Amino acid sequence: MRKLAIAAILSAVFSFSLPGAGTLSGRRAPGFALPDLNLNYHDIFDYRGKVVILEIIQTSCPVCNSMQKILETIRLKHGGKVAVLSLVNPPDTQTTVNQFVVKNQIKSPILFDCGQVSAVYMRATPKNPNITLPHIFLIDGKGTIRSDYEYGAGYEKYFESLEPLSKEIELLVKELAGVPAAPAKKLPITKSK
Repeated sequence: MRKLAIAAILSAVFSFSLPGAGTLSGRRAPGFALPDLNLNYHDIFDYRGKVVILEIIQTSCPVCNSMQKILETIRLKHGGKVAVLSLVNPPDTQTTVNQFVVKNQIKSPILFDCGQVSAVYMRATPKNPNITLPHIFLIDGKGTIRSDYEYGAGYEKYFESLEPLSKEIELLVKELAGVPAAPAKKLPITKSK
């Protein structure tokens, strides 16, 4: 019984420390190495020690297009502490991605996935084959998915405005510097009789 109470308290504290944590958060970021437009491979493990914004997009998506300015602003603000990686899947091609890069003046790598990496991140299964786009994963410097946001699931503000996503990134960047994030809310501990 006591173990259950401690587990419940830790669970509550953990959920307060991850305000945007979706159902796909709180686990190690799955590994991958995928090519960009120039056929340079990007391995997620090479980004350890940085905050990674991993977005799964489609170049024809209007929200994905407008989101690029927000991501570029965040990337530039934090310099080498934050990396942005975008994953695209078929029907996107080198041509559509190149047009997307030019149109949105993107400086971060856009990686070509055939669906396998996206499926692993989205925990797609035969019973749950859906991959909803766009989707953002925030990965801390240790390689843990700290938050994830799906557009259209009540998290639209993270895709449409700079401030909400920027605040989340600020907390993760502070952790990189050894500055503790804002303390989690403390739950009262009651003594059992």
